[in-house]
Formats: sequence, C-alpha cells, structure tokens
Amino acid sequence: MSHDPNCVFCKIIAGQIPSRKAYEDDDLLAFHDINPWAPVHVLIVPKQHVAGLSDLAPAHEQWLGKMLLLAPQLMRDNGVNNGFRTVINTGQDGGQEVYHLHMHVFGGPRPWVKG
Repeated sequence: MSHDPNCVFCKIIAGQIPSRKAYEDDDLLAFHDINPWAPVHVLIVPKQHVAGLSDLAPAHEQWLGKMLLLAPQLMRDNGVNNGFRTVINTGQDGGQEVYHLHMHVFGGPRPWVKG
C-alpha cells in the first residue's frame, strides 16, 4: 500500500494525527473535518496514497464507487435527512489543498459557512 510520510491524510490514516472517525474499512477512512464548512462535514479518503483524481488508474475505480456509496450512509448516520453535497477538488485550480485524493461530504441545515 502506498504511503507518503509527508502527507497529512496519510498521517491521519496511520494514527499519527488524531481524528474523529466516522467510518473505516480496509480501503477507506472517513473522518470529520477539523474546520467544517457545514454542520456535518466529513472527508472520505482512500487508505492508499494517490495525489488526486487525475492520478487514478483503472485499478482504483472500486474506491470511487465505495466513496460515493458511503456518502449517503454517513449523512444518515449523522442525522442529515434533507440532502447533502459531495465535492472532489482536483489540482491547484480545482481548489485542492491536500494532495491525497479525498471527497468532502457536506450536510445539515443551511446556510453553511462556505459552499
């Protein structure tokens, strides 16, 4: 499994940085954002380090399906019943700040801080 020792998400996955976990299996980790934009703001990350959506290969396609199927479950688990938003920022111009593939899942009553 690929790991970048300088990546903050790899450090969270390894347990070197604490997080408030929302879900974990062999492939994915989901945790609550420490600077949320919405009442519920969860990040879903693959445990294998891949910098971004543009770096995925066909072998990674299962991750995206799992990530998308996990999003509504996480929102239900956190009491979000009236819709939610998913975002994958890719690259500098796409607003990506951490170069480890991740999906933001936002929910809860509006207005949100951002988005």
